[in-house]
Amino acid sequence: MTITALIVAAGTSSRMGEGLPKPYLPLGAKTVLRHSIDSFLAHPDIKNVQVVINKSHSDLYKQSVEGLDLPPPIIGGQSRGESVLNGLSVLDSEYVLVHDAARPFIPVDTIDALSEILVKGASGVIPVLPVIDTIKFIEDDCIKETLDRSRLTRVQTPQGFNVKILKKAYEEFGVNETDDAGLLEKMGEHVLTINGDEDLFKITTYSDYKRALNMTQNRPCIGQGYDVHKLVDGKEIILGGVKIPFDKSLEGHSDADVVLHALTDALLGAAALADIGYHFPPSDEKWKGADSKIMLEHVVGLVQDKGVVVNNADITIICEAPKISPYRQEMQAIIANILKIEVDFVNIKATTTEKLGFAGREEGIAAQAAVSVFR
Repeated sequence: MTITALIVAAGTSSRMGEGLPKPYLPLGAKTVLRHSIDSFLAHPDIKNVQVVINKSHSDLYKQSVEGLDLPPPIIGGQSRGESVLNGLSVLDSEYVLVHDAARPFIPVDTIDALSEILVKGASGVIPVLPVIDTIKFIEDDCIKETLDRSRLTRVQTPQGFNVKILKKAYEEFGVNETDDAGLLEKMGEHVLTINGDEDLFKITTYSDYKRALNMTQNRPCIGQGYDVHKLVDGKEIILGGVKIPFDKSLEGHSDADVVLHALTDALLGAAALADIGYHFPPSDEKWKGADSKIMLEHVVGLVQDKGVVVNNADITIICEAPKISPYRQEMQAIIANILKIEVDFVNIKATTTEKLGFAGREEGIAAQAAVSVFR
């Protein structure tokens, strides 16, 4: 008997909002997807792992599976069903475990139970959990009926199937089912069940992601950073990665982006990785005139390699001018993308010094940053 794990990671993660797609969110030193892959690779009953991805996520996938010997990923379709069917088309195994990549924690007992039932000749078998809450049917915002929850169940993945039967089900009934077992039901095939596991939850919302982080991270830490640069004659300044028209520029070895420099220092502090001067010394010509976004991206890579996950960032810009509010959202989006977190977890504030000090005299601009991480 041969079993392939078919991991579906081709969605757009629209319910999570902006930021990284769910399969590539960091959980400790690995991504959500890598947790699933490693679970299957470690099980003796799984002979192969095939991943189906979104075409636009190819680079993220390569980074996520670095060092693994896997077959090339299959490009998914417009729906989950199309993605599963695309994956099934390349399989030559007798059985398949179809799994949603957004479920990173797969118990060994679950794979054991699924493979044990498949080897006995079952057409399909799925993990299920009882419904705990009261379930009501609502129409036009009014309760129409209270359903008998004793007859209902919550369905999880991975779901096990005979490959030939599942392919036939897709051929006969199409790709619009949200659950593969539903296709076998339409064929009249018996789909068996095993006990699911509460840890086998799906990351759909940010609350789910925080729950997953709590299962993989040990200690919350914070870091703070501060930077200041002198104002000189010019035509624009760069703050938070955004070019802002202005009658002055910031002077510095790189592009003098005080916002990203303060944030970079805060991130290094939270990860206990020294400071920005250590990693980007002014004596190194490599960083002369450098884009500070590249510097921050480099540090994000360093902290990820250490298993650090960024939770949020809070930044204060200290200046008399220019006005920050017109550019705040663009800065937030740039920073969230580099930190690989949602925009809602990046905050940017601006304040003046009431004409006091170098900032009050418009001789320079300063920035303070604080970040929280899980280590």
